Amino acid sequence: MNYTAERQTIDGFEVIRLTDARGRAQVSIAPSMGNNSYEMKVNGQPVYWSPYRTLGEWKAKPALLGNPFLAPWANRLDQDAFWANGRKYHLNPDLKNFRYDAFHQPIHGLVNNASQWQVTSLQSGEEHAAATSRLEFWRYPEWMAQFPFAHAYEMTYRLKDGVLEVDTTVENLSAEQMPVSVAFHPYFTLPGVPRGQWLVRIPVREHVVLNEKLTPTGGQEPFTAAQPISLQGRQLDDVFAGVDHNAEFSVEGGGKKIALRFGSKFHVAVVYAPPGRDFICFEPMSGVTNAFNLAHEGKYADLQHIAPGGRWRESYWVRAEGY
Repeated sequence: MNYTAERQTIDGFEVIRLTDARGRAQVSIAPSMGNNSYEMKVNGQPVYWSPYRTLGEWKAKPALLGNPFLAPWANRLDQDAFWANGRKYHLNPDLKNFRYDAFHQPIHGLVNNASQWQVTSLQSGEEHAAATSRLEFWRYPEWMAQFPFAHAYEMTYRLKDGVLEVDTTVENLSAEQMPVSVAFHPYFTLPGVPRGQWLVRIPVREHVVLNEKLTPTGGQEPFTAAQPISLQGRQLDDVFAGVDHNAEFSVEGGGKKIALRFGSKFHVAVVYAPPGRDFICFEPMSGVTNAFNLAHEGKYADLQHIAPGGRWRESYWVRAEGY
């Protein structure tokens, strides 16, 4: 079989490894660390960035790397509370299950390092290699205390023709409609290519205006930067809307290229490339940062919802070339 999906134990952790022999691609997933596909390699070279050499180092000092999942809110909230269906819900910092950014704003949701994911199926053969895992958010009181909408997540990593698809479903088990603010925060690197040689393409129409705390004001402005954008002497930490679904976000340099294609329900992207770091993040988002509160204020009209008993489902795709 060209495609294989196997369970392994590495550093005492269960790891799911997907392999595409013809595409020379391999993806490793750690279900107990947020179901993160922490490693993707093509021809033995890394596509995802990580500062650690082992899973043990990561467990001892958890950090964002690989492909973190952000939910039930993506990136920042502007306060210890959010609005949904006309009601204000307060977060409880005493539970210590979320973290703050440098401006003391809740950031990145509750589950990016969750250990409660359960692998439900593996698929191998000549079609693709795939692994599906499920996280039943509603089972855990400490999460429900922060976000009291009963729901579950299902995530499938699917490797085919050297391309990784990340397919996510959110199932609303509540009696009310549930607002959706989910995202991924993947970290990409071009091994052996100096950051100053990286060229970035951002296929969007709108740049979201941020305040001094990096949360949206509700305003947008046309994005007209000449493409590609050089990272030489430049940093990015920007939110973009008007994603063009016929184009791809990409970074390239030294003959290597990483490209991302967003599904149509990922309306928004964050592009994050801090100075002096050899990674860039293209973040598929279902809505802007602080979407719940902006929607309540009448400053954001594109907040998505799931009807009671309904599902939200979308994918994004990663392709590496020249490796």
